[in-house]
Order: sequence, then C-alpha cells, then structure tokens
Amino acid sequence: MQAYSTRLIRKDDNPEIAGIIRAVLTEFKANKPGTVYFDPTTDDLATLFSAPHSEYWVLELGGKIVGGSGVYSTDGLPAGCCELVKLYLLPEARGKGYGRLLINKCFDSAAKFGFKQVYLETMPELKNAIGLYEQCGFTSLNGPLGNSGHFGCDLWMLKTLD
Repeated sequence: MQAYSTRLIRKDDNPEIAGIIRAVLTEFKANKPGTVYFDPTTDDLATLFSAPHSEYWVLELGGKIVGGSGVYSTDGLPAGCCELVKLYLLPEARGKGYGRLLINKCFDSAAKFGFKQVYLETMPELKNAIGLYEQCGFTSLNGPLGNSGHFGCDLWMLKTLD
C-alpha cells in the first residue's frame, strides 16, 4: 500500500468526487437511472454529508483524490442503522486494500454515531465491490431498507457492527 491519507470531504472536493463516482459507474456500465449517477446531491456531497450522523471520507494518494466513501443516516432505515454510501475508487486505487480501509473508516464513523448496523445498496455490475462487502461482513438481504431513492440498485446488504 503506497502512502495515502484520508480526511473528511470539503466543499472544494465536490467536483472531483462527483467526477470519480460518475467515471466509475460509466466504466462498469452502471450509469443508469435510479443510481447516484443521476442523483443531484452527487454534485454537492460536502453539503449532503454535513447532515447529522453522516461523514464522507476522501482518499488521497500522492496528494490526488482517488476515491471516497461515507455513512449516511438515510430516511426510513430502522433505528440504529445507517447506510454505507458512495464507495468509489479510481482504477489505480483498486485491489490494494484502500476499499477495505475506507469501509473500516465508515464502520468507525457509524459506531461513533451510535449505529449498530450498516446497510448498503449496490448492483450486479459492481461485482468486485460485492466481494469486498462480503469479506467485510455484509450479508445479502431479500429487499431494500429505507428510502434512498436509488431504485436502480437491486442488491441490498447489511452488517451488524461488532
């Protein structure tokens, strides 16, 4: 793992993070309606993650933003549950442990806010991410939780924090 840094998102990160999210979804042919690709909040994540019990972590390699992930208190989730959201990495940051690192940062954030479970939504096109989620302790659900509005995601997973 090369030298990296993580930090909370800032307003000036918005264009880069939105670009990464859309580039990755396009790369995997997952840039479809009902996903974060078309979600207007994608262009202002710093404001979105200023909500209570929410944090978004930015990953930098050599001073360049290469990805990020966050936790969000999504409407309609069961009490004690938050959502792992917007985990995206550029190709140069994949397969090196950074995804797991970001997920663990998000687990720490969730625990800090008092959440006992972490939920996520994804899609079959992102099969490498699904394997990572399973390695991190997520198990599949039969249907969605909460009201994310992302009807284009048709895989749902949940993890109970230790």
